[in-house]
Amino acid sequence: MADRNGADVMAILNKRPIRSLDDLQAFEVAMPLVERLPERSIHDVFTGLAGRQRDATAITMVMTGELGEEPRQVSGAGLLGLINQAANLFTALAGPRPGVAFMLPSLVETHATLWGAETAGYAVPINFLLRPEAIAALIAASGARVLVALGPHPALDIWQKALAVREQIPDLVLVRVAPPGTPAEPGVIDLHGGLAGQSADHLSFGAPGRDDDLCALFHTGGTTGVPKLVRHTHRGQLIAAFGGAVMLDYRPEDAMAGVLPLFHVAGAIAGGLSVFLAGVRLVIMSPGGMRNPAIVRNYWRIIEHYGISFGGGVPTSVAAALEVPLDGADLSRMRTGITGGAPMPAAIGERFRAVTGRALHQIYGMTEASGLIAIDPVGSEGGEGSVGWALPYTDIGVRHLTADGTPGEPCAPGETGVVMICGPHVSPGYIDPVHDAGVFIDGALNSGDLGWLDAAGRLHLAGRAKDLIIRSGHNIDPQMIEDAMMSHPAVVIAAAVGQPDAYAGEMPVCFVVLRPDMTADEADLLEHARTTIAERPAWPRRIHILPDIPTTAVGKIYKPRLRNEAAKRFVASLLEEQFAMAAEIEVAEGGKHGMRITIRLPTDHAANVDAVEAALGAYLFEVSVGIAPG
Repeated sequence: MADRNGADVMAILNKRPIRSLDDLQAFEVAMPLVERLPERSIHDVFTGLAGRQRDATAITMVMTGELGEEPRQVSGAGLLGLINQAANLFTALAGPRPGVAFMLPSLVETHATLWGAETAGYAVPINFLLRPEAIAALIAASGARVLVALGPHPALDIWQKALAVREQIPDLVLVRVAPPGTPAEPGVIDLHGGLAGQSADHLSFGAPGRDDDLCALFHTGGTTGVPKLVRHTHRGQLIAAFGGAVMLDYRPEDAMAGVLPLFHVAGAIAGGLSVFLAGVRLVIMSPGGMRNPAIVRNYWRIIEHYGISFGGGVPTSVAAALEVPLDGADLSRMRTGITGGAPMPAAIGERFRAVTGRALHQIYGMTEASGLIAIDPVGSEGGEGSVGWALPYTDIGVRHLTADGTPGEPCAPGETGVVMICGPHVSPGYIDPVHDAGVFIDGALNSGDLGWLDAAGRLHLAGRAKDLIIRSGHNIDPQMIEDAMMSHPAVVIAAAVGQPDAYAGEMPVCFVVLRPDMTADEADLLEHARTTIAERPAWPRRIHILPDIPTTAVGKIYKPRLRNEAAKRFVASLLEEQFAMAAEIEVAEGGKHGMRITIRLPTDHAANVDAVEAALGAYLFEVSVGIAPG
């Protein structure tokens, strides 16, 4: 068990906030990591929390987001008891060091499941928006023998997917989270009933996992393709959580708005383990987070009512909240805002400061780095567009990309290259070592993100290497376009991608969403782009106005779908201009150039199959042309 008493917890974490690179370096030199972080296991975090804040509230569960509701409160001791019960239950169900998968929205039970699984064996958090066959493949690959899932729900199909997964993995133990009194189902274990039968004051199976033991397998790879399972160790998660607590200057009197799901590392580490390590109160903003319209509608009143000191979320969620008037809400207890998960347009940070009077600090993390890499520290005034410095006791470098796309020599300050991470929080690798190639290189993590270091050593991100728009060999950073379009008063969200072009390979286009009470047309937006983007090659060829932008389950803009949409619109326009026809067009990821387009011509244009193939042969995508049935 960790030796950390309540009075000294924040003194050990940090005696004063990190404000500069000099502060960070002095912090590292003053005390070795092992003395600052005595915790050896995830379980140690919760025993320490219960010892320091036994009766104080650790979690406030807001269910609906409507004002006036009575939230559920769980103390530090109560949370430890739930975790002990969950760990004991999972061991009883599946034996020593069990793998426990879960498909749950944000609930107190989700925290009990995640940290109980990591205590007993290892957790396998699952994005419940995945298809059942993808979920089954992940669980089978993980070796998990238990699946905890939300029971029947009027708006979520999690339970139906859980039953479908059990059909594919018959020996899977299915545990259901449902309201008390829900009728029992044959062959299904009720979580609440199962917890009630276990001891809350001790672990019945002996010592929990620790140090370099596996504690979790988080999947990454998005909602298409083949997600990969990333190994997390106790040590890696603890170091990431510790670094988050230091850089965010968490204090025991703080309260954090929990808006991210626990199948995502940002929700689990920055908004979870790091919070509990520092003794910060977590306010879970409903099971659906910022996808709940009531949470967005009442966001500032909820911040006021629960005394939340850390607001924020992914940039798209922050943008949505900023569209809601403060209407007199008292934000005096809100210290700052934090955001991450995707590059933050400068306009969102500016608007956040204008609305709240506080800075919006960025967090940068990856599943392969136990959730956190760098943070713009809350103790500083906020670096413009920067994600700050590396976590304590870790290192970030930026290296040139060689001709074959591999990391080369270090970049000078101001030069853009691929971001590389070194440190004890970097994952030991994927569960399938085949996926390690090109990612884990000689103990360093190749992030696949482009960035540059400024003169103060702060990291600035320049998008994903694969998100670069390459026009005639000229690299265009999509964020430059997005920042420009977000500065238009009518634009609330912008996302730039490459559109196929026969000569240049790609041409930039931009998708935007307008504010509900404002209007603009493409001509107006194009003129704004030309007057605000200094780099002429980056001027968008087209600007498409959408009612909404596709996002992932945690609210990140999902650019693969936008690239596909840009290609589909381009092909449709080409067919109309050259052949005066409308055709069925499907665009999917894949093929030798990363995109496959299938075109079905109307029957009265059957003679044009060869001509259409020839017209599209100069583009960097794979194309198949046929005749529509009927």
